[in-house]
Amino acid sequence: MLTQIKGLHHVTSIASDAARNNAFFTDALGLRRVKKTVNFDAPDVYHLYYGDEVGTPGTVMTHFPFQRAARGTPGVGEVGETVFAVPAGSLDFWADRLAGRAENLARDTQFGENRLTFRSDDGEAFALSEVADDPRTPWTGNGVGSDHAIRGFRGASMRLADTGAMAELLTYMGYEKLDTRDGVTRYVIAGDNPADTIDLVQASGVQEARAGAGSVHHIAFAVEDRAAQVAVRQKLIDTGYAVTPVIDRDYFWAIYFRTPGGVLFEIATNEPGFDRDEDTANLGDALKLPSQHEHLRAQLEQHLQPLG
Repeated sequence: MLTQIKGLHHVTSIASDAARNNAFFTDALGLRRVKKTVNFDAPDVYHLYYGDEVGTPGTVMTHFPFQRAARGTPGVGEVGETVFAVPAGSLDFWADRLAGRAENLARDTQFGENRLTFRSDDGEAFALSEVADDPRTPWTGNGVGSDHAIRGFRGASMRLADTGAMAELLTYMGYEKLDTRDGVTRYVIAGDNPADTIDLVQASGVQEARAGAGSVHHIAFAVEDRAAQVAVRQKLIDTGYAVTPVIDRDYFWAIYFRTPGGVLFEIATNEPGFDRDEDTANLGDALKLPSQHEHLRAQLEQHLQPLG
């Protein structure tokens, strides 16, 4: 069993418009844009990161906004819902704040936690889950007070045709089964990262997901440093997974592998962080480019959609 995994690091999705995406996560959800950069493989597309003040692992939602991308089709083999933690008693505030800004607002309860579920304008599924005593300090610079502000991720759910192989993988990664309720099985991982839950939803007979706007591209799990990542990579390879080489993503190092259920997993380091090329006060302000794309700066600054 792996002992190096430290809960979630980030979740990366596809969007259809950069300005709308930026407004939704900063103006509506009140998160901080901690990095404005570009897709390593498609530098004419932004890679936007949103989180707490410094982009602490376990708080960061990221998006590739492919302009005018067709909406994806929900199905099995994907992350079905990304869940943020908010303080107990804050859902009325969020229901009022998101009215007219989000789609399909509804209330439910899952594993004893009251939740507000909703979708972005791209149809991406989210939930705000009330969590008492979450110790994380929220970002409040976008007008949401600390009594209500998002603390970071609670976790995510995965919709699968068969949850058996994923359950085995999560257990190997250090997660433990907590409970099964209403067809959803929750796994939790111990440690000091409150982004510690994964829910598995078995959806037999459902079509396979088709990626597009509103789809999660990959979900990333945290390890402390590169040494831990190398150890995890070798153990995954020894177990039979096809794992990429270590890739430098500027703000963390990453490895990727496809899970049996079809979801793309990343293992990302907590180092070096988003302040490696900007001071904390100005995170997310300037366009930061990977070194191999710096020669394209003038062209990209003309091409990329202006963001506030």
